[in-house]
Amino acid sequence: MAEPRLPDVYGPGTFTDRHFVSVPADAHRILRVLAAQTPGFSNDESALSKVSFEGDDDPVIPGPVKSTPVAAALHAMTGILADEILTLRGLPNPNRKVVINTTHTALWLGSVAAVYLDHQPVISLLRDKKKFDSLVPDWQQRGLGPRSNPLLKLRATAIYPTKAPGQWYCLHGSLNPEPMLRNLGIDPFPEQPPITTLAEAAAYLRNATTTMSPAEIEYANLSAGHCGTICHTPASWSNTTMGKSLANHPLIDILPNPPHSTPLPPIRFPPVDATRPLPLQGIKVLELARIIAAPVASSILSSLGAEVIKVNAEHLPDMSILQLTLTAGKTTTCLDLRDPADLAQFQGLLGEADIFIQGFRPGVLDKFGLSQDDILTMAVRRNRGRPGWQQVADCASGVAYVMGRAYDLPHGEPVLPSLPVSDMTWGSWVVRGSLVGVDMFLLREEIGLYSREVVERCQERFRWGRMRGENHVLELLRTTWEGWEVWGKGLSILRPVVRFEGMGVGEEGRPGWRSAGVPYGFWDKGEVRFEGR
Repeated sequence: MAEPRLPDVYGPGTFTDRHFVSVPADAHRILRVLAAQTPGFSNDESALSKVSFEGDDDPVIPGPVKSTPVAAALHAMTGILADEILTLRGLPNPNRKVVINTTHTALWLGSVAAVYLDHQPVISLLRDKKKFDSLVPDWQQRGLGPRSNPLLKLRATAIYPTKAPGQWYCLHGSLNPEPMLRNLGIDPFPEQPPITTLAEAAAYLRNATTTMSPAEIEYANLSAGHCGTICHTPASWSNTTMGKSLANHPLIDILPNPPHSTPLPPIRFPPVDATRPLPLQGIKVLELARIIAAPVASSILSSLGAEVIKVNAEHLPDMSILQLTLTAGKTTTCLDLRDPADLAQFQGLLGEADIFIQGFRPGVLDKFGLSQDDILTMAVRRNRGRPGWQQVADCASGVAYVMGRAYDLPHGEPVLPSLPVSDMTWGSWVVRGSLVGVDMFLLREEIGLYSREVVERCQERFRWGRMRGENHVLELLRTTWEGWEVWGKGLSILRPVVRFEGMGVGEEGRPGWRSAGVPYGFWDKGEVRFEGR
């Protein structure tokens, strides 16, 4: 039996490895942990042994959380399922192997920054707003009222101290912080004194949060429906109602559809082109989502051959930088579901889709006839097969607390992970993704945390700049990227992580995207339709 991990090195409820295991070897172990815990997933060693892991022995992401081996194991599960689907589609191949490079996986977690534009890393272009705006249209401000101070807007999503000593709160301004700030009694357009630096913006917000207890801020946000969370330790989060509920489920769980829904038999996959044998070739996906988590899911499906149509509304903002990577391989258009004609067109697309991915809070789409029951009823009719934010999840679950302890910050100051790990790795069948569920899995005793020695060795290699609780996730991403630049400058957009070997075909048979990222709503809605089967 393995030695128990060291308790409480990074605070209450943390478990740290006694001995270092290389990232590829740890991914190999975690794949088997996940396979054993996931309902319906193969535990057959002949399937699991089709996967091989390669890459740097040491982690390449700041902090002790094992984001890379867990993400690599999840990609391996994707590869195993892809191999099984190819077999179901008449292309069995005992020589087909799934190869996962764990260093590639780490880069993939930061892939929204791993793109070059006009021969420059896009993350460095963020320092030159004028040039960035000249190259990338501003989707972020669509539908917003008067623009808030950009410095205050950036600092409105960050971690701040409260009136209670040593207790912190994660504010989240979403894409428009004005309502959240006003609700907390904070003027979003202060004139005296004027805010001219990020440090002044952070101080302005800190002066407000330190007049309130964590419970007061939480109640104000909860009452108004705004995002945010008290920053928990892993132990205190595990004792909350939600923490206890999530602990009763594996990371990936399969739950039955509602009892009143009509069971549907499985259907055959459409024929596959043997010259480009991607597992999801011919599968149609409709995406109605913004930001990262749901678009990443459809991006992975696209890389495996699925046809993806991404729909947004002209009046709803999105983050500009994300369009460069998370629209690759997709057709994008704008439809306003409040308009009867646009809603009818959307429902027509939905009627053809095999998979519908949406990223809105439960109940938001019900008024458009797009509730879970509506979708299940539509599936029966055609007789064919079946807000949450990363920062809030990181702070609630205790991940941000662990990162702050790893950096030896004073007064229990939490820090967000430098990469949007839970956004990039959520997974769960109807399918729901839990960002907090991913974070809780990362903190389980059976997964473990890297020791301080490993964290310091990684820091020495990449020399990342100082990270603090007030930093926005884009600043943390830029700091991480600047350390990664030691690998050179040749990257334009990352390949998918899953790689097949022994396919017997060329590049066309490898996961990848058939088109580059395109602007928000790039195609005219009158031209958007799924290709015929």
